[in-house]
Amino acid sequence: MSELPSDFGDAEATTLHPLEPAAPDHDRLFSPRDVYARIEARVPMALPAQALDVLHLPSDGDHSLNDWVVAPEFLSASRIAAVLIGLVERGDALHVLLTKRAGALRVHSGQIAFPGGKMDASDASPAATALREAEEEIGIPAGRIHVLGYLPPYLTGSGFRVVPVLARIDTPFEPVLNPGEVDELFEVPFAFLMNEANHELRQREWKGKPRHFYAMPYGERQIWGITAGILRALYERLYR
Repeated sequence: MSELPSDFGDAEATTLHPLEPAAPDHDRLFSPRDVYARIEARVPMALPAQALDVLHLPSDGDHSLNDWVVAPEFLSASRIAAVLIGLVERGDALHVLLTKRAGALRVHSGQIAFPGGKMDASDASPAATALREAEEEIGIPAGRIHVLGYLPPYLTGSGFRVVPVLARIDTPFEPVLNPGEVDELFEVPFAFLMNEANHELRQREWKGKPRHFYAMPYGERQIWGITAGILRALYERLYR
């Protein structure tokens, strides 16, 4: 799924909220049993009524971190997309599936993203979009993916209304990457992503104005922009 504009990604960043020392490991908070209980209690299984209403301004998005007044014509022209937040159980811990976009892509190449893309007219729902894209990009069939619920849409500066679809993925699975779209598939511990100490609020200059965005650096992986923004929204839904 697209991130911020590619020329924006080349600018130098300033960390406004630096990485803090890692918080103590709270095994119970992030155990699969507790996480699934929180999801059941706090994440609706049905798509929120206003999610696909192009005249409704989502609470989450690039605008929520920046001084951006969203014009009605921008909202009405926004396109629906969906991404899959895939949870994978490994022993007694959960992980989140992420991809590295193919280096040959015209835009946003090499960036970290969820499987996902634009909603087609033939897709029955954003969940159907997310499952279709997951199979097309990383080869995981829909039958191994169990939808757990929807987060509210995330509005991007590039004109997408992205609906995050939270799901559990059965193991084992054998991913088959589409080389035209994905260079790499990897997993990040859910406990790392849901630890606020690992969230950074950064700022970069873009078109002469400061632009704020979240980042969650994980080793050599730079998780930022829309992907980090959606993960932050998941954190706020489950742990705030």
